[in-house]
Amino acid sequence: MTQLTVATINLRNRADRWRERRHLLVAQLLDAAPDLISLQEISFPIGQGRWLRNQLNARLPAGKRPYRLVQKRKHNLLKGYAEGIGLLSNLPVIYHDWVNLGYGGRVALRANVELPTRALLDFVSVHLHHIAQDVEARQEQAMTLVGWLRDVRPVSRQIVAGDFNELPDGLAIQVMKQTFRSAYEELYGREPLATFPTALVPNAGWAGCLDYIFLSSGIGPVLNAGIFCHKPAENDKTLYPSDHVGLIATVEV
Repeated sequence: MTQLTVATINLRNRADRWRERRHLLVAQLLDAAPDLISLQEISFPIGQGRWLRNQLNARLPAGKRPYRLVQKRKHNLLKGYAEGIGLLSNLPVIYHDWVNLGYGGRVALRANVELPTRALLDFVSVHLHHIAQDVEARQEQAMTLVGWLRDVRPVSRQIVAGDFNELPDGLAIQVMKQTFRSAYEELYGREPLATFPTALVPNAGWAGCLDYIFLSSGIGPVLNAGIFCHKPAENDKTLYPSDHVGLIATVEV
């Protein structure tokens, strides 16, 4: 068995003081040093994903494996121009593919990676439909996602991470937990109280857990889990890496 650290963070595209908060994001990602990172709300017009990869790789300590970026625009002619999802991997990527989840062209993106033991693992980045009352839409998306991972090039080791836009008792999360374990819940017996918002968006009006890391039965025990990318700038307590905090987990694989 070997240890693997995975994480998820919603970038909030270029909104809410991106130029001010971007180096805060890079610094806190470097401190956490995940092997695999799920990214949501990547801005394609400004090359946000490539910028983030390049900044991380330029600042990695000597001897650390560089990150490879895999990303996918939304499957929608208009919305897909502006935004999409992605992932960063410091492990070899054997192949990557995606599935259309609908509702504005949202997609799930999968990278099949090779572990140091030569075993294969699927790492999946996802960002579900955002309108709060459309709970059945997210349930449908979760069912599509689970079916795709089960039926198309399945492997025993799968990790799904991202912004599900759903509270822990929501239908989509119930669908996911029929097949997968939540890394945070496995360690603490509950989900985080909230992963949104941070003080970057002080007038959100509510708070809740929207972000998750899910593990298949082929993944070993959770060794550590928590939030990260949750520290404000030293000189500005309203400046955070994003409007979400990230989740991070270390597991045996």
